[in-house]
Amino acid sequence: MNRTTQIQVIRDDLSGEAARALLRLHLQSMHESSPPGHVFALDLSGLRAPNVSVWSAWDGAALAGIAALKELDDGTGELKSMRTHPDHLRQGVATALLEHIIDEARRRGLRRLSLETGSGLAFEPALALYRKRGFSDGEAFADYRKSDFNQFLHLNL
Repeated sequence: MNRTTQIQVIRDDLSGEAARALLRLHLQSMHESSPPGHVFALDLSGLRAPNVSVWSAWDGAALAGIAALKELDDGTGELKSMRTHPDHLRQGVATALLEHIIDEARRRGLRRLSLETGSGLAFEPALALYRKRGFSDGEAFADYRKSDFNQFLHLNL
């Protein structure tokens, strides 16, 4: 579809079925695209932790995507659960969510935003977006451990 999408990003408590269904799709996709033991995506309970904030992106009445920010104890944040609904791919949804989270991380006074993701074709579109926005490859952070599959990106704020 070749049109300009008007995206509205709002805070989400994940109580709606549309958001839960997209989260289930995200988790299923991560398990299909990752080796056993290498999926660190948060489930519903993890996304409801006190140090995690979730936003959903809407195109009118249609859920277009979700993303979360996890605040870490060292004054940094972690981008989590970034997923665009399949009906809204390549329409600016991920960019809108990413910009919203970067702005929110800055507003909260975080000094860096980091993420852990996998390797391979399934991860390339997201990696291209992150790198285009200024994220750069770096070391493992928080409790993550480097493997042949995962990689870490950081954006100094």
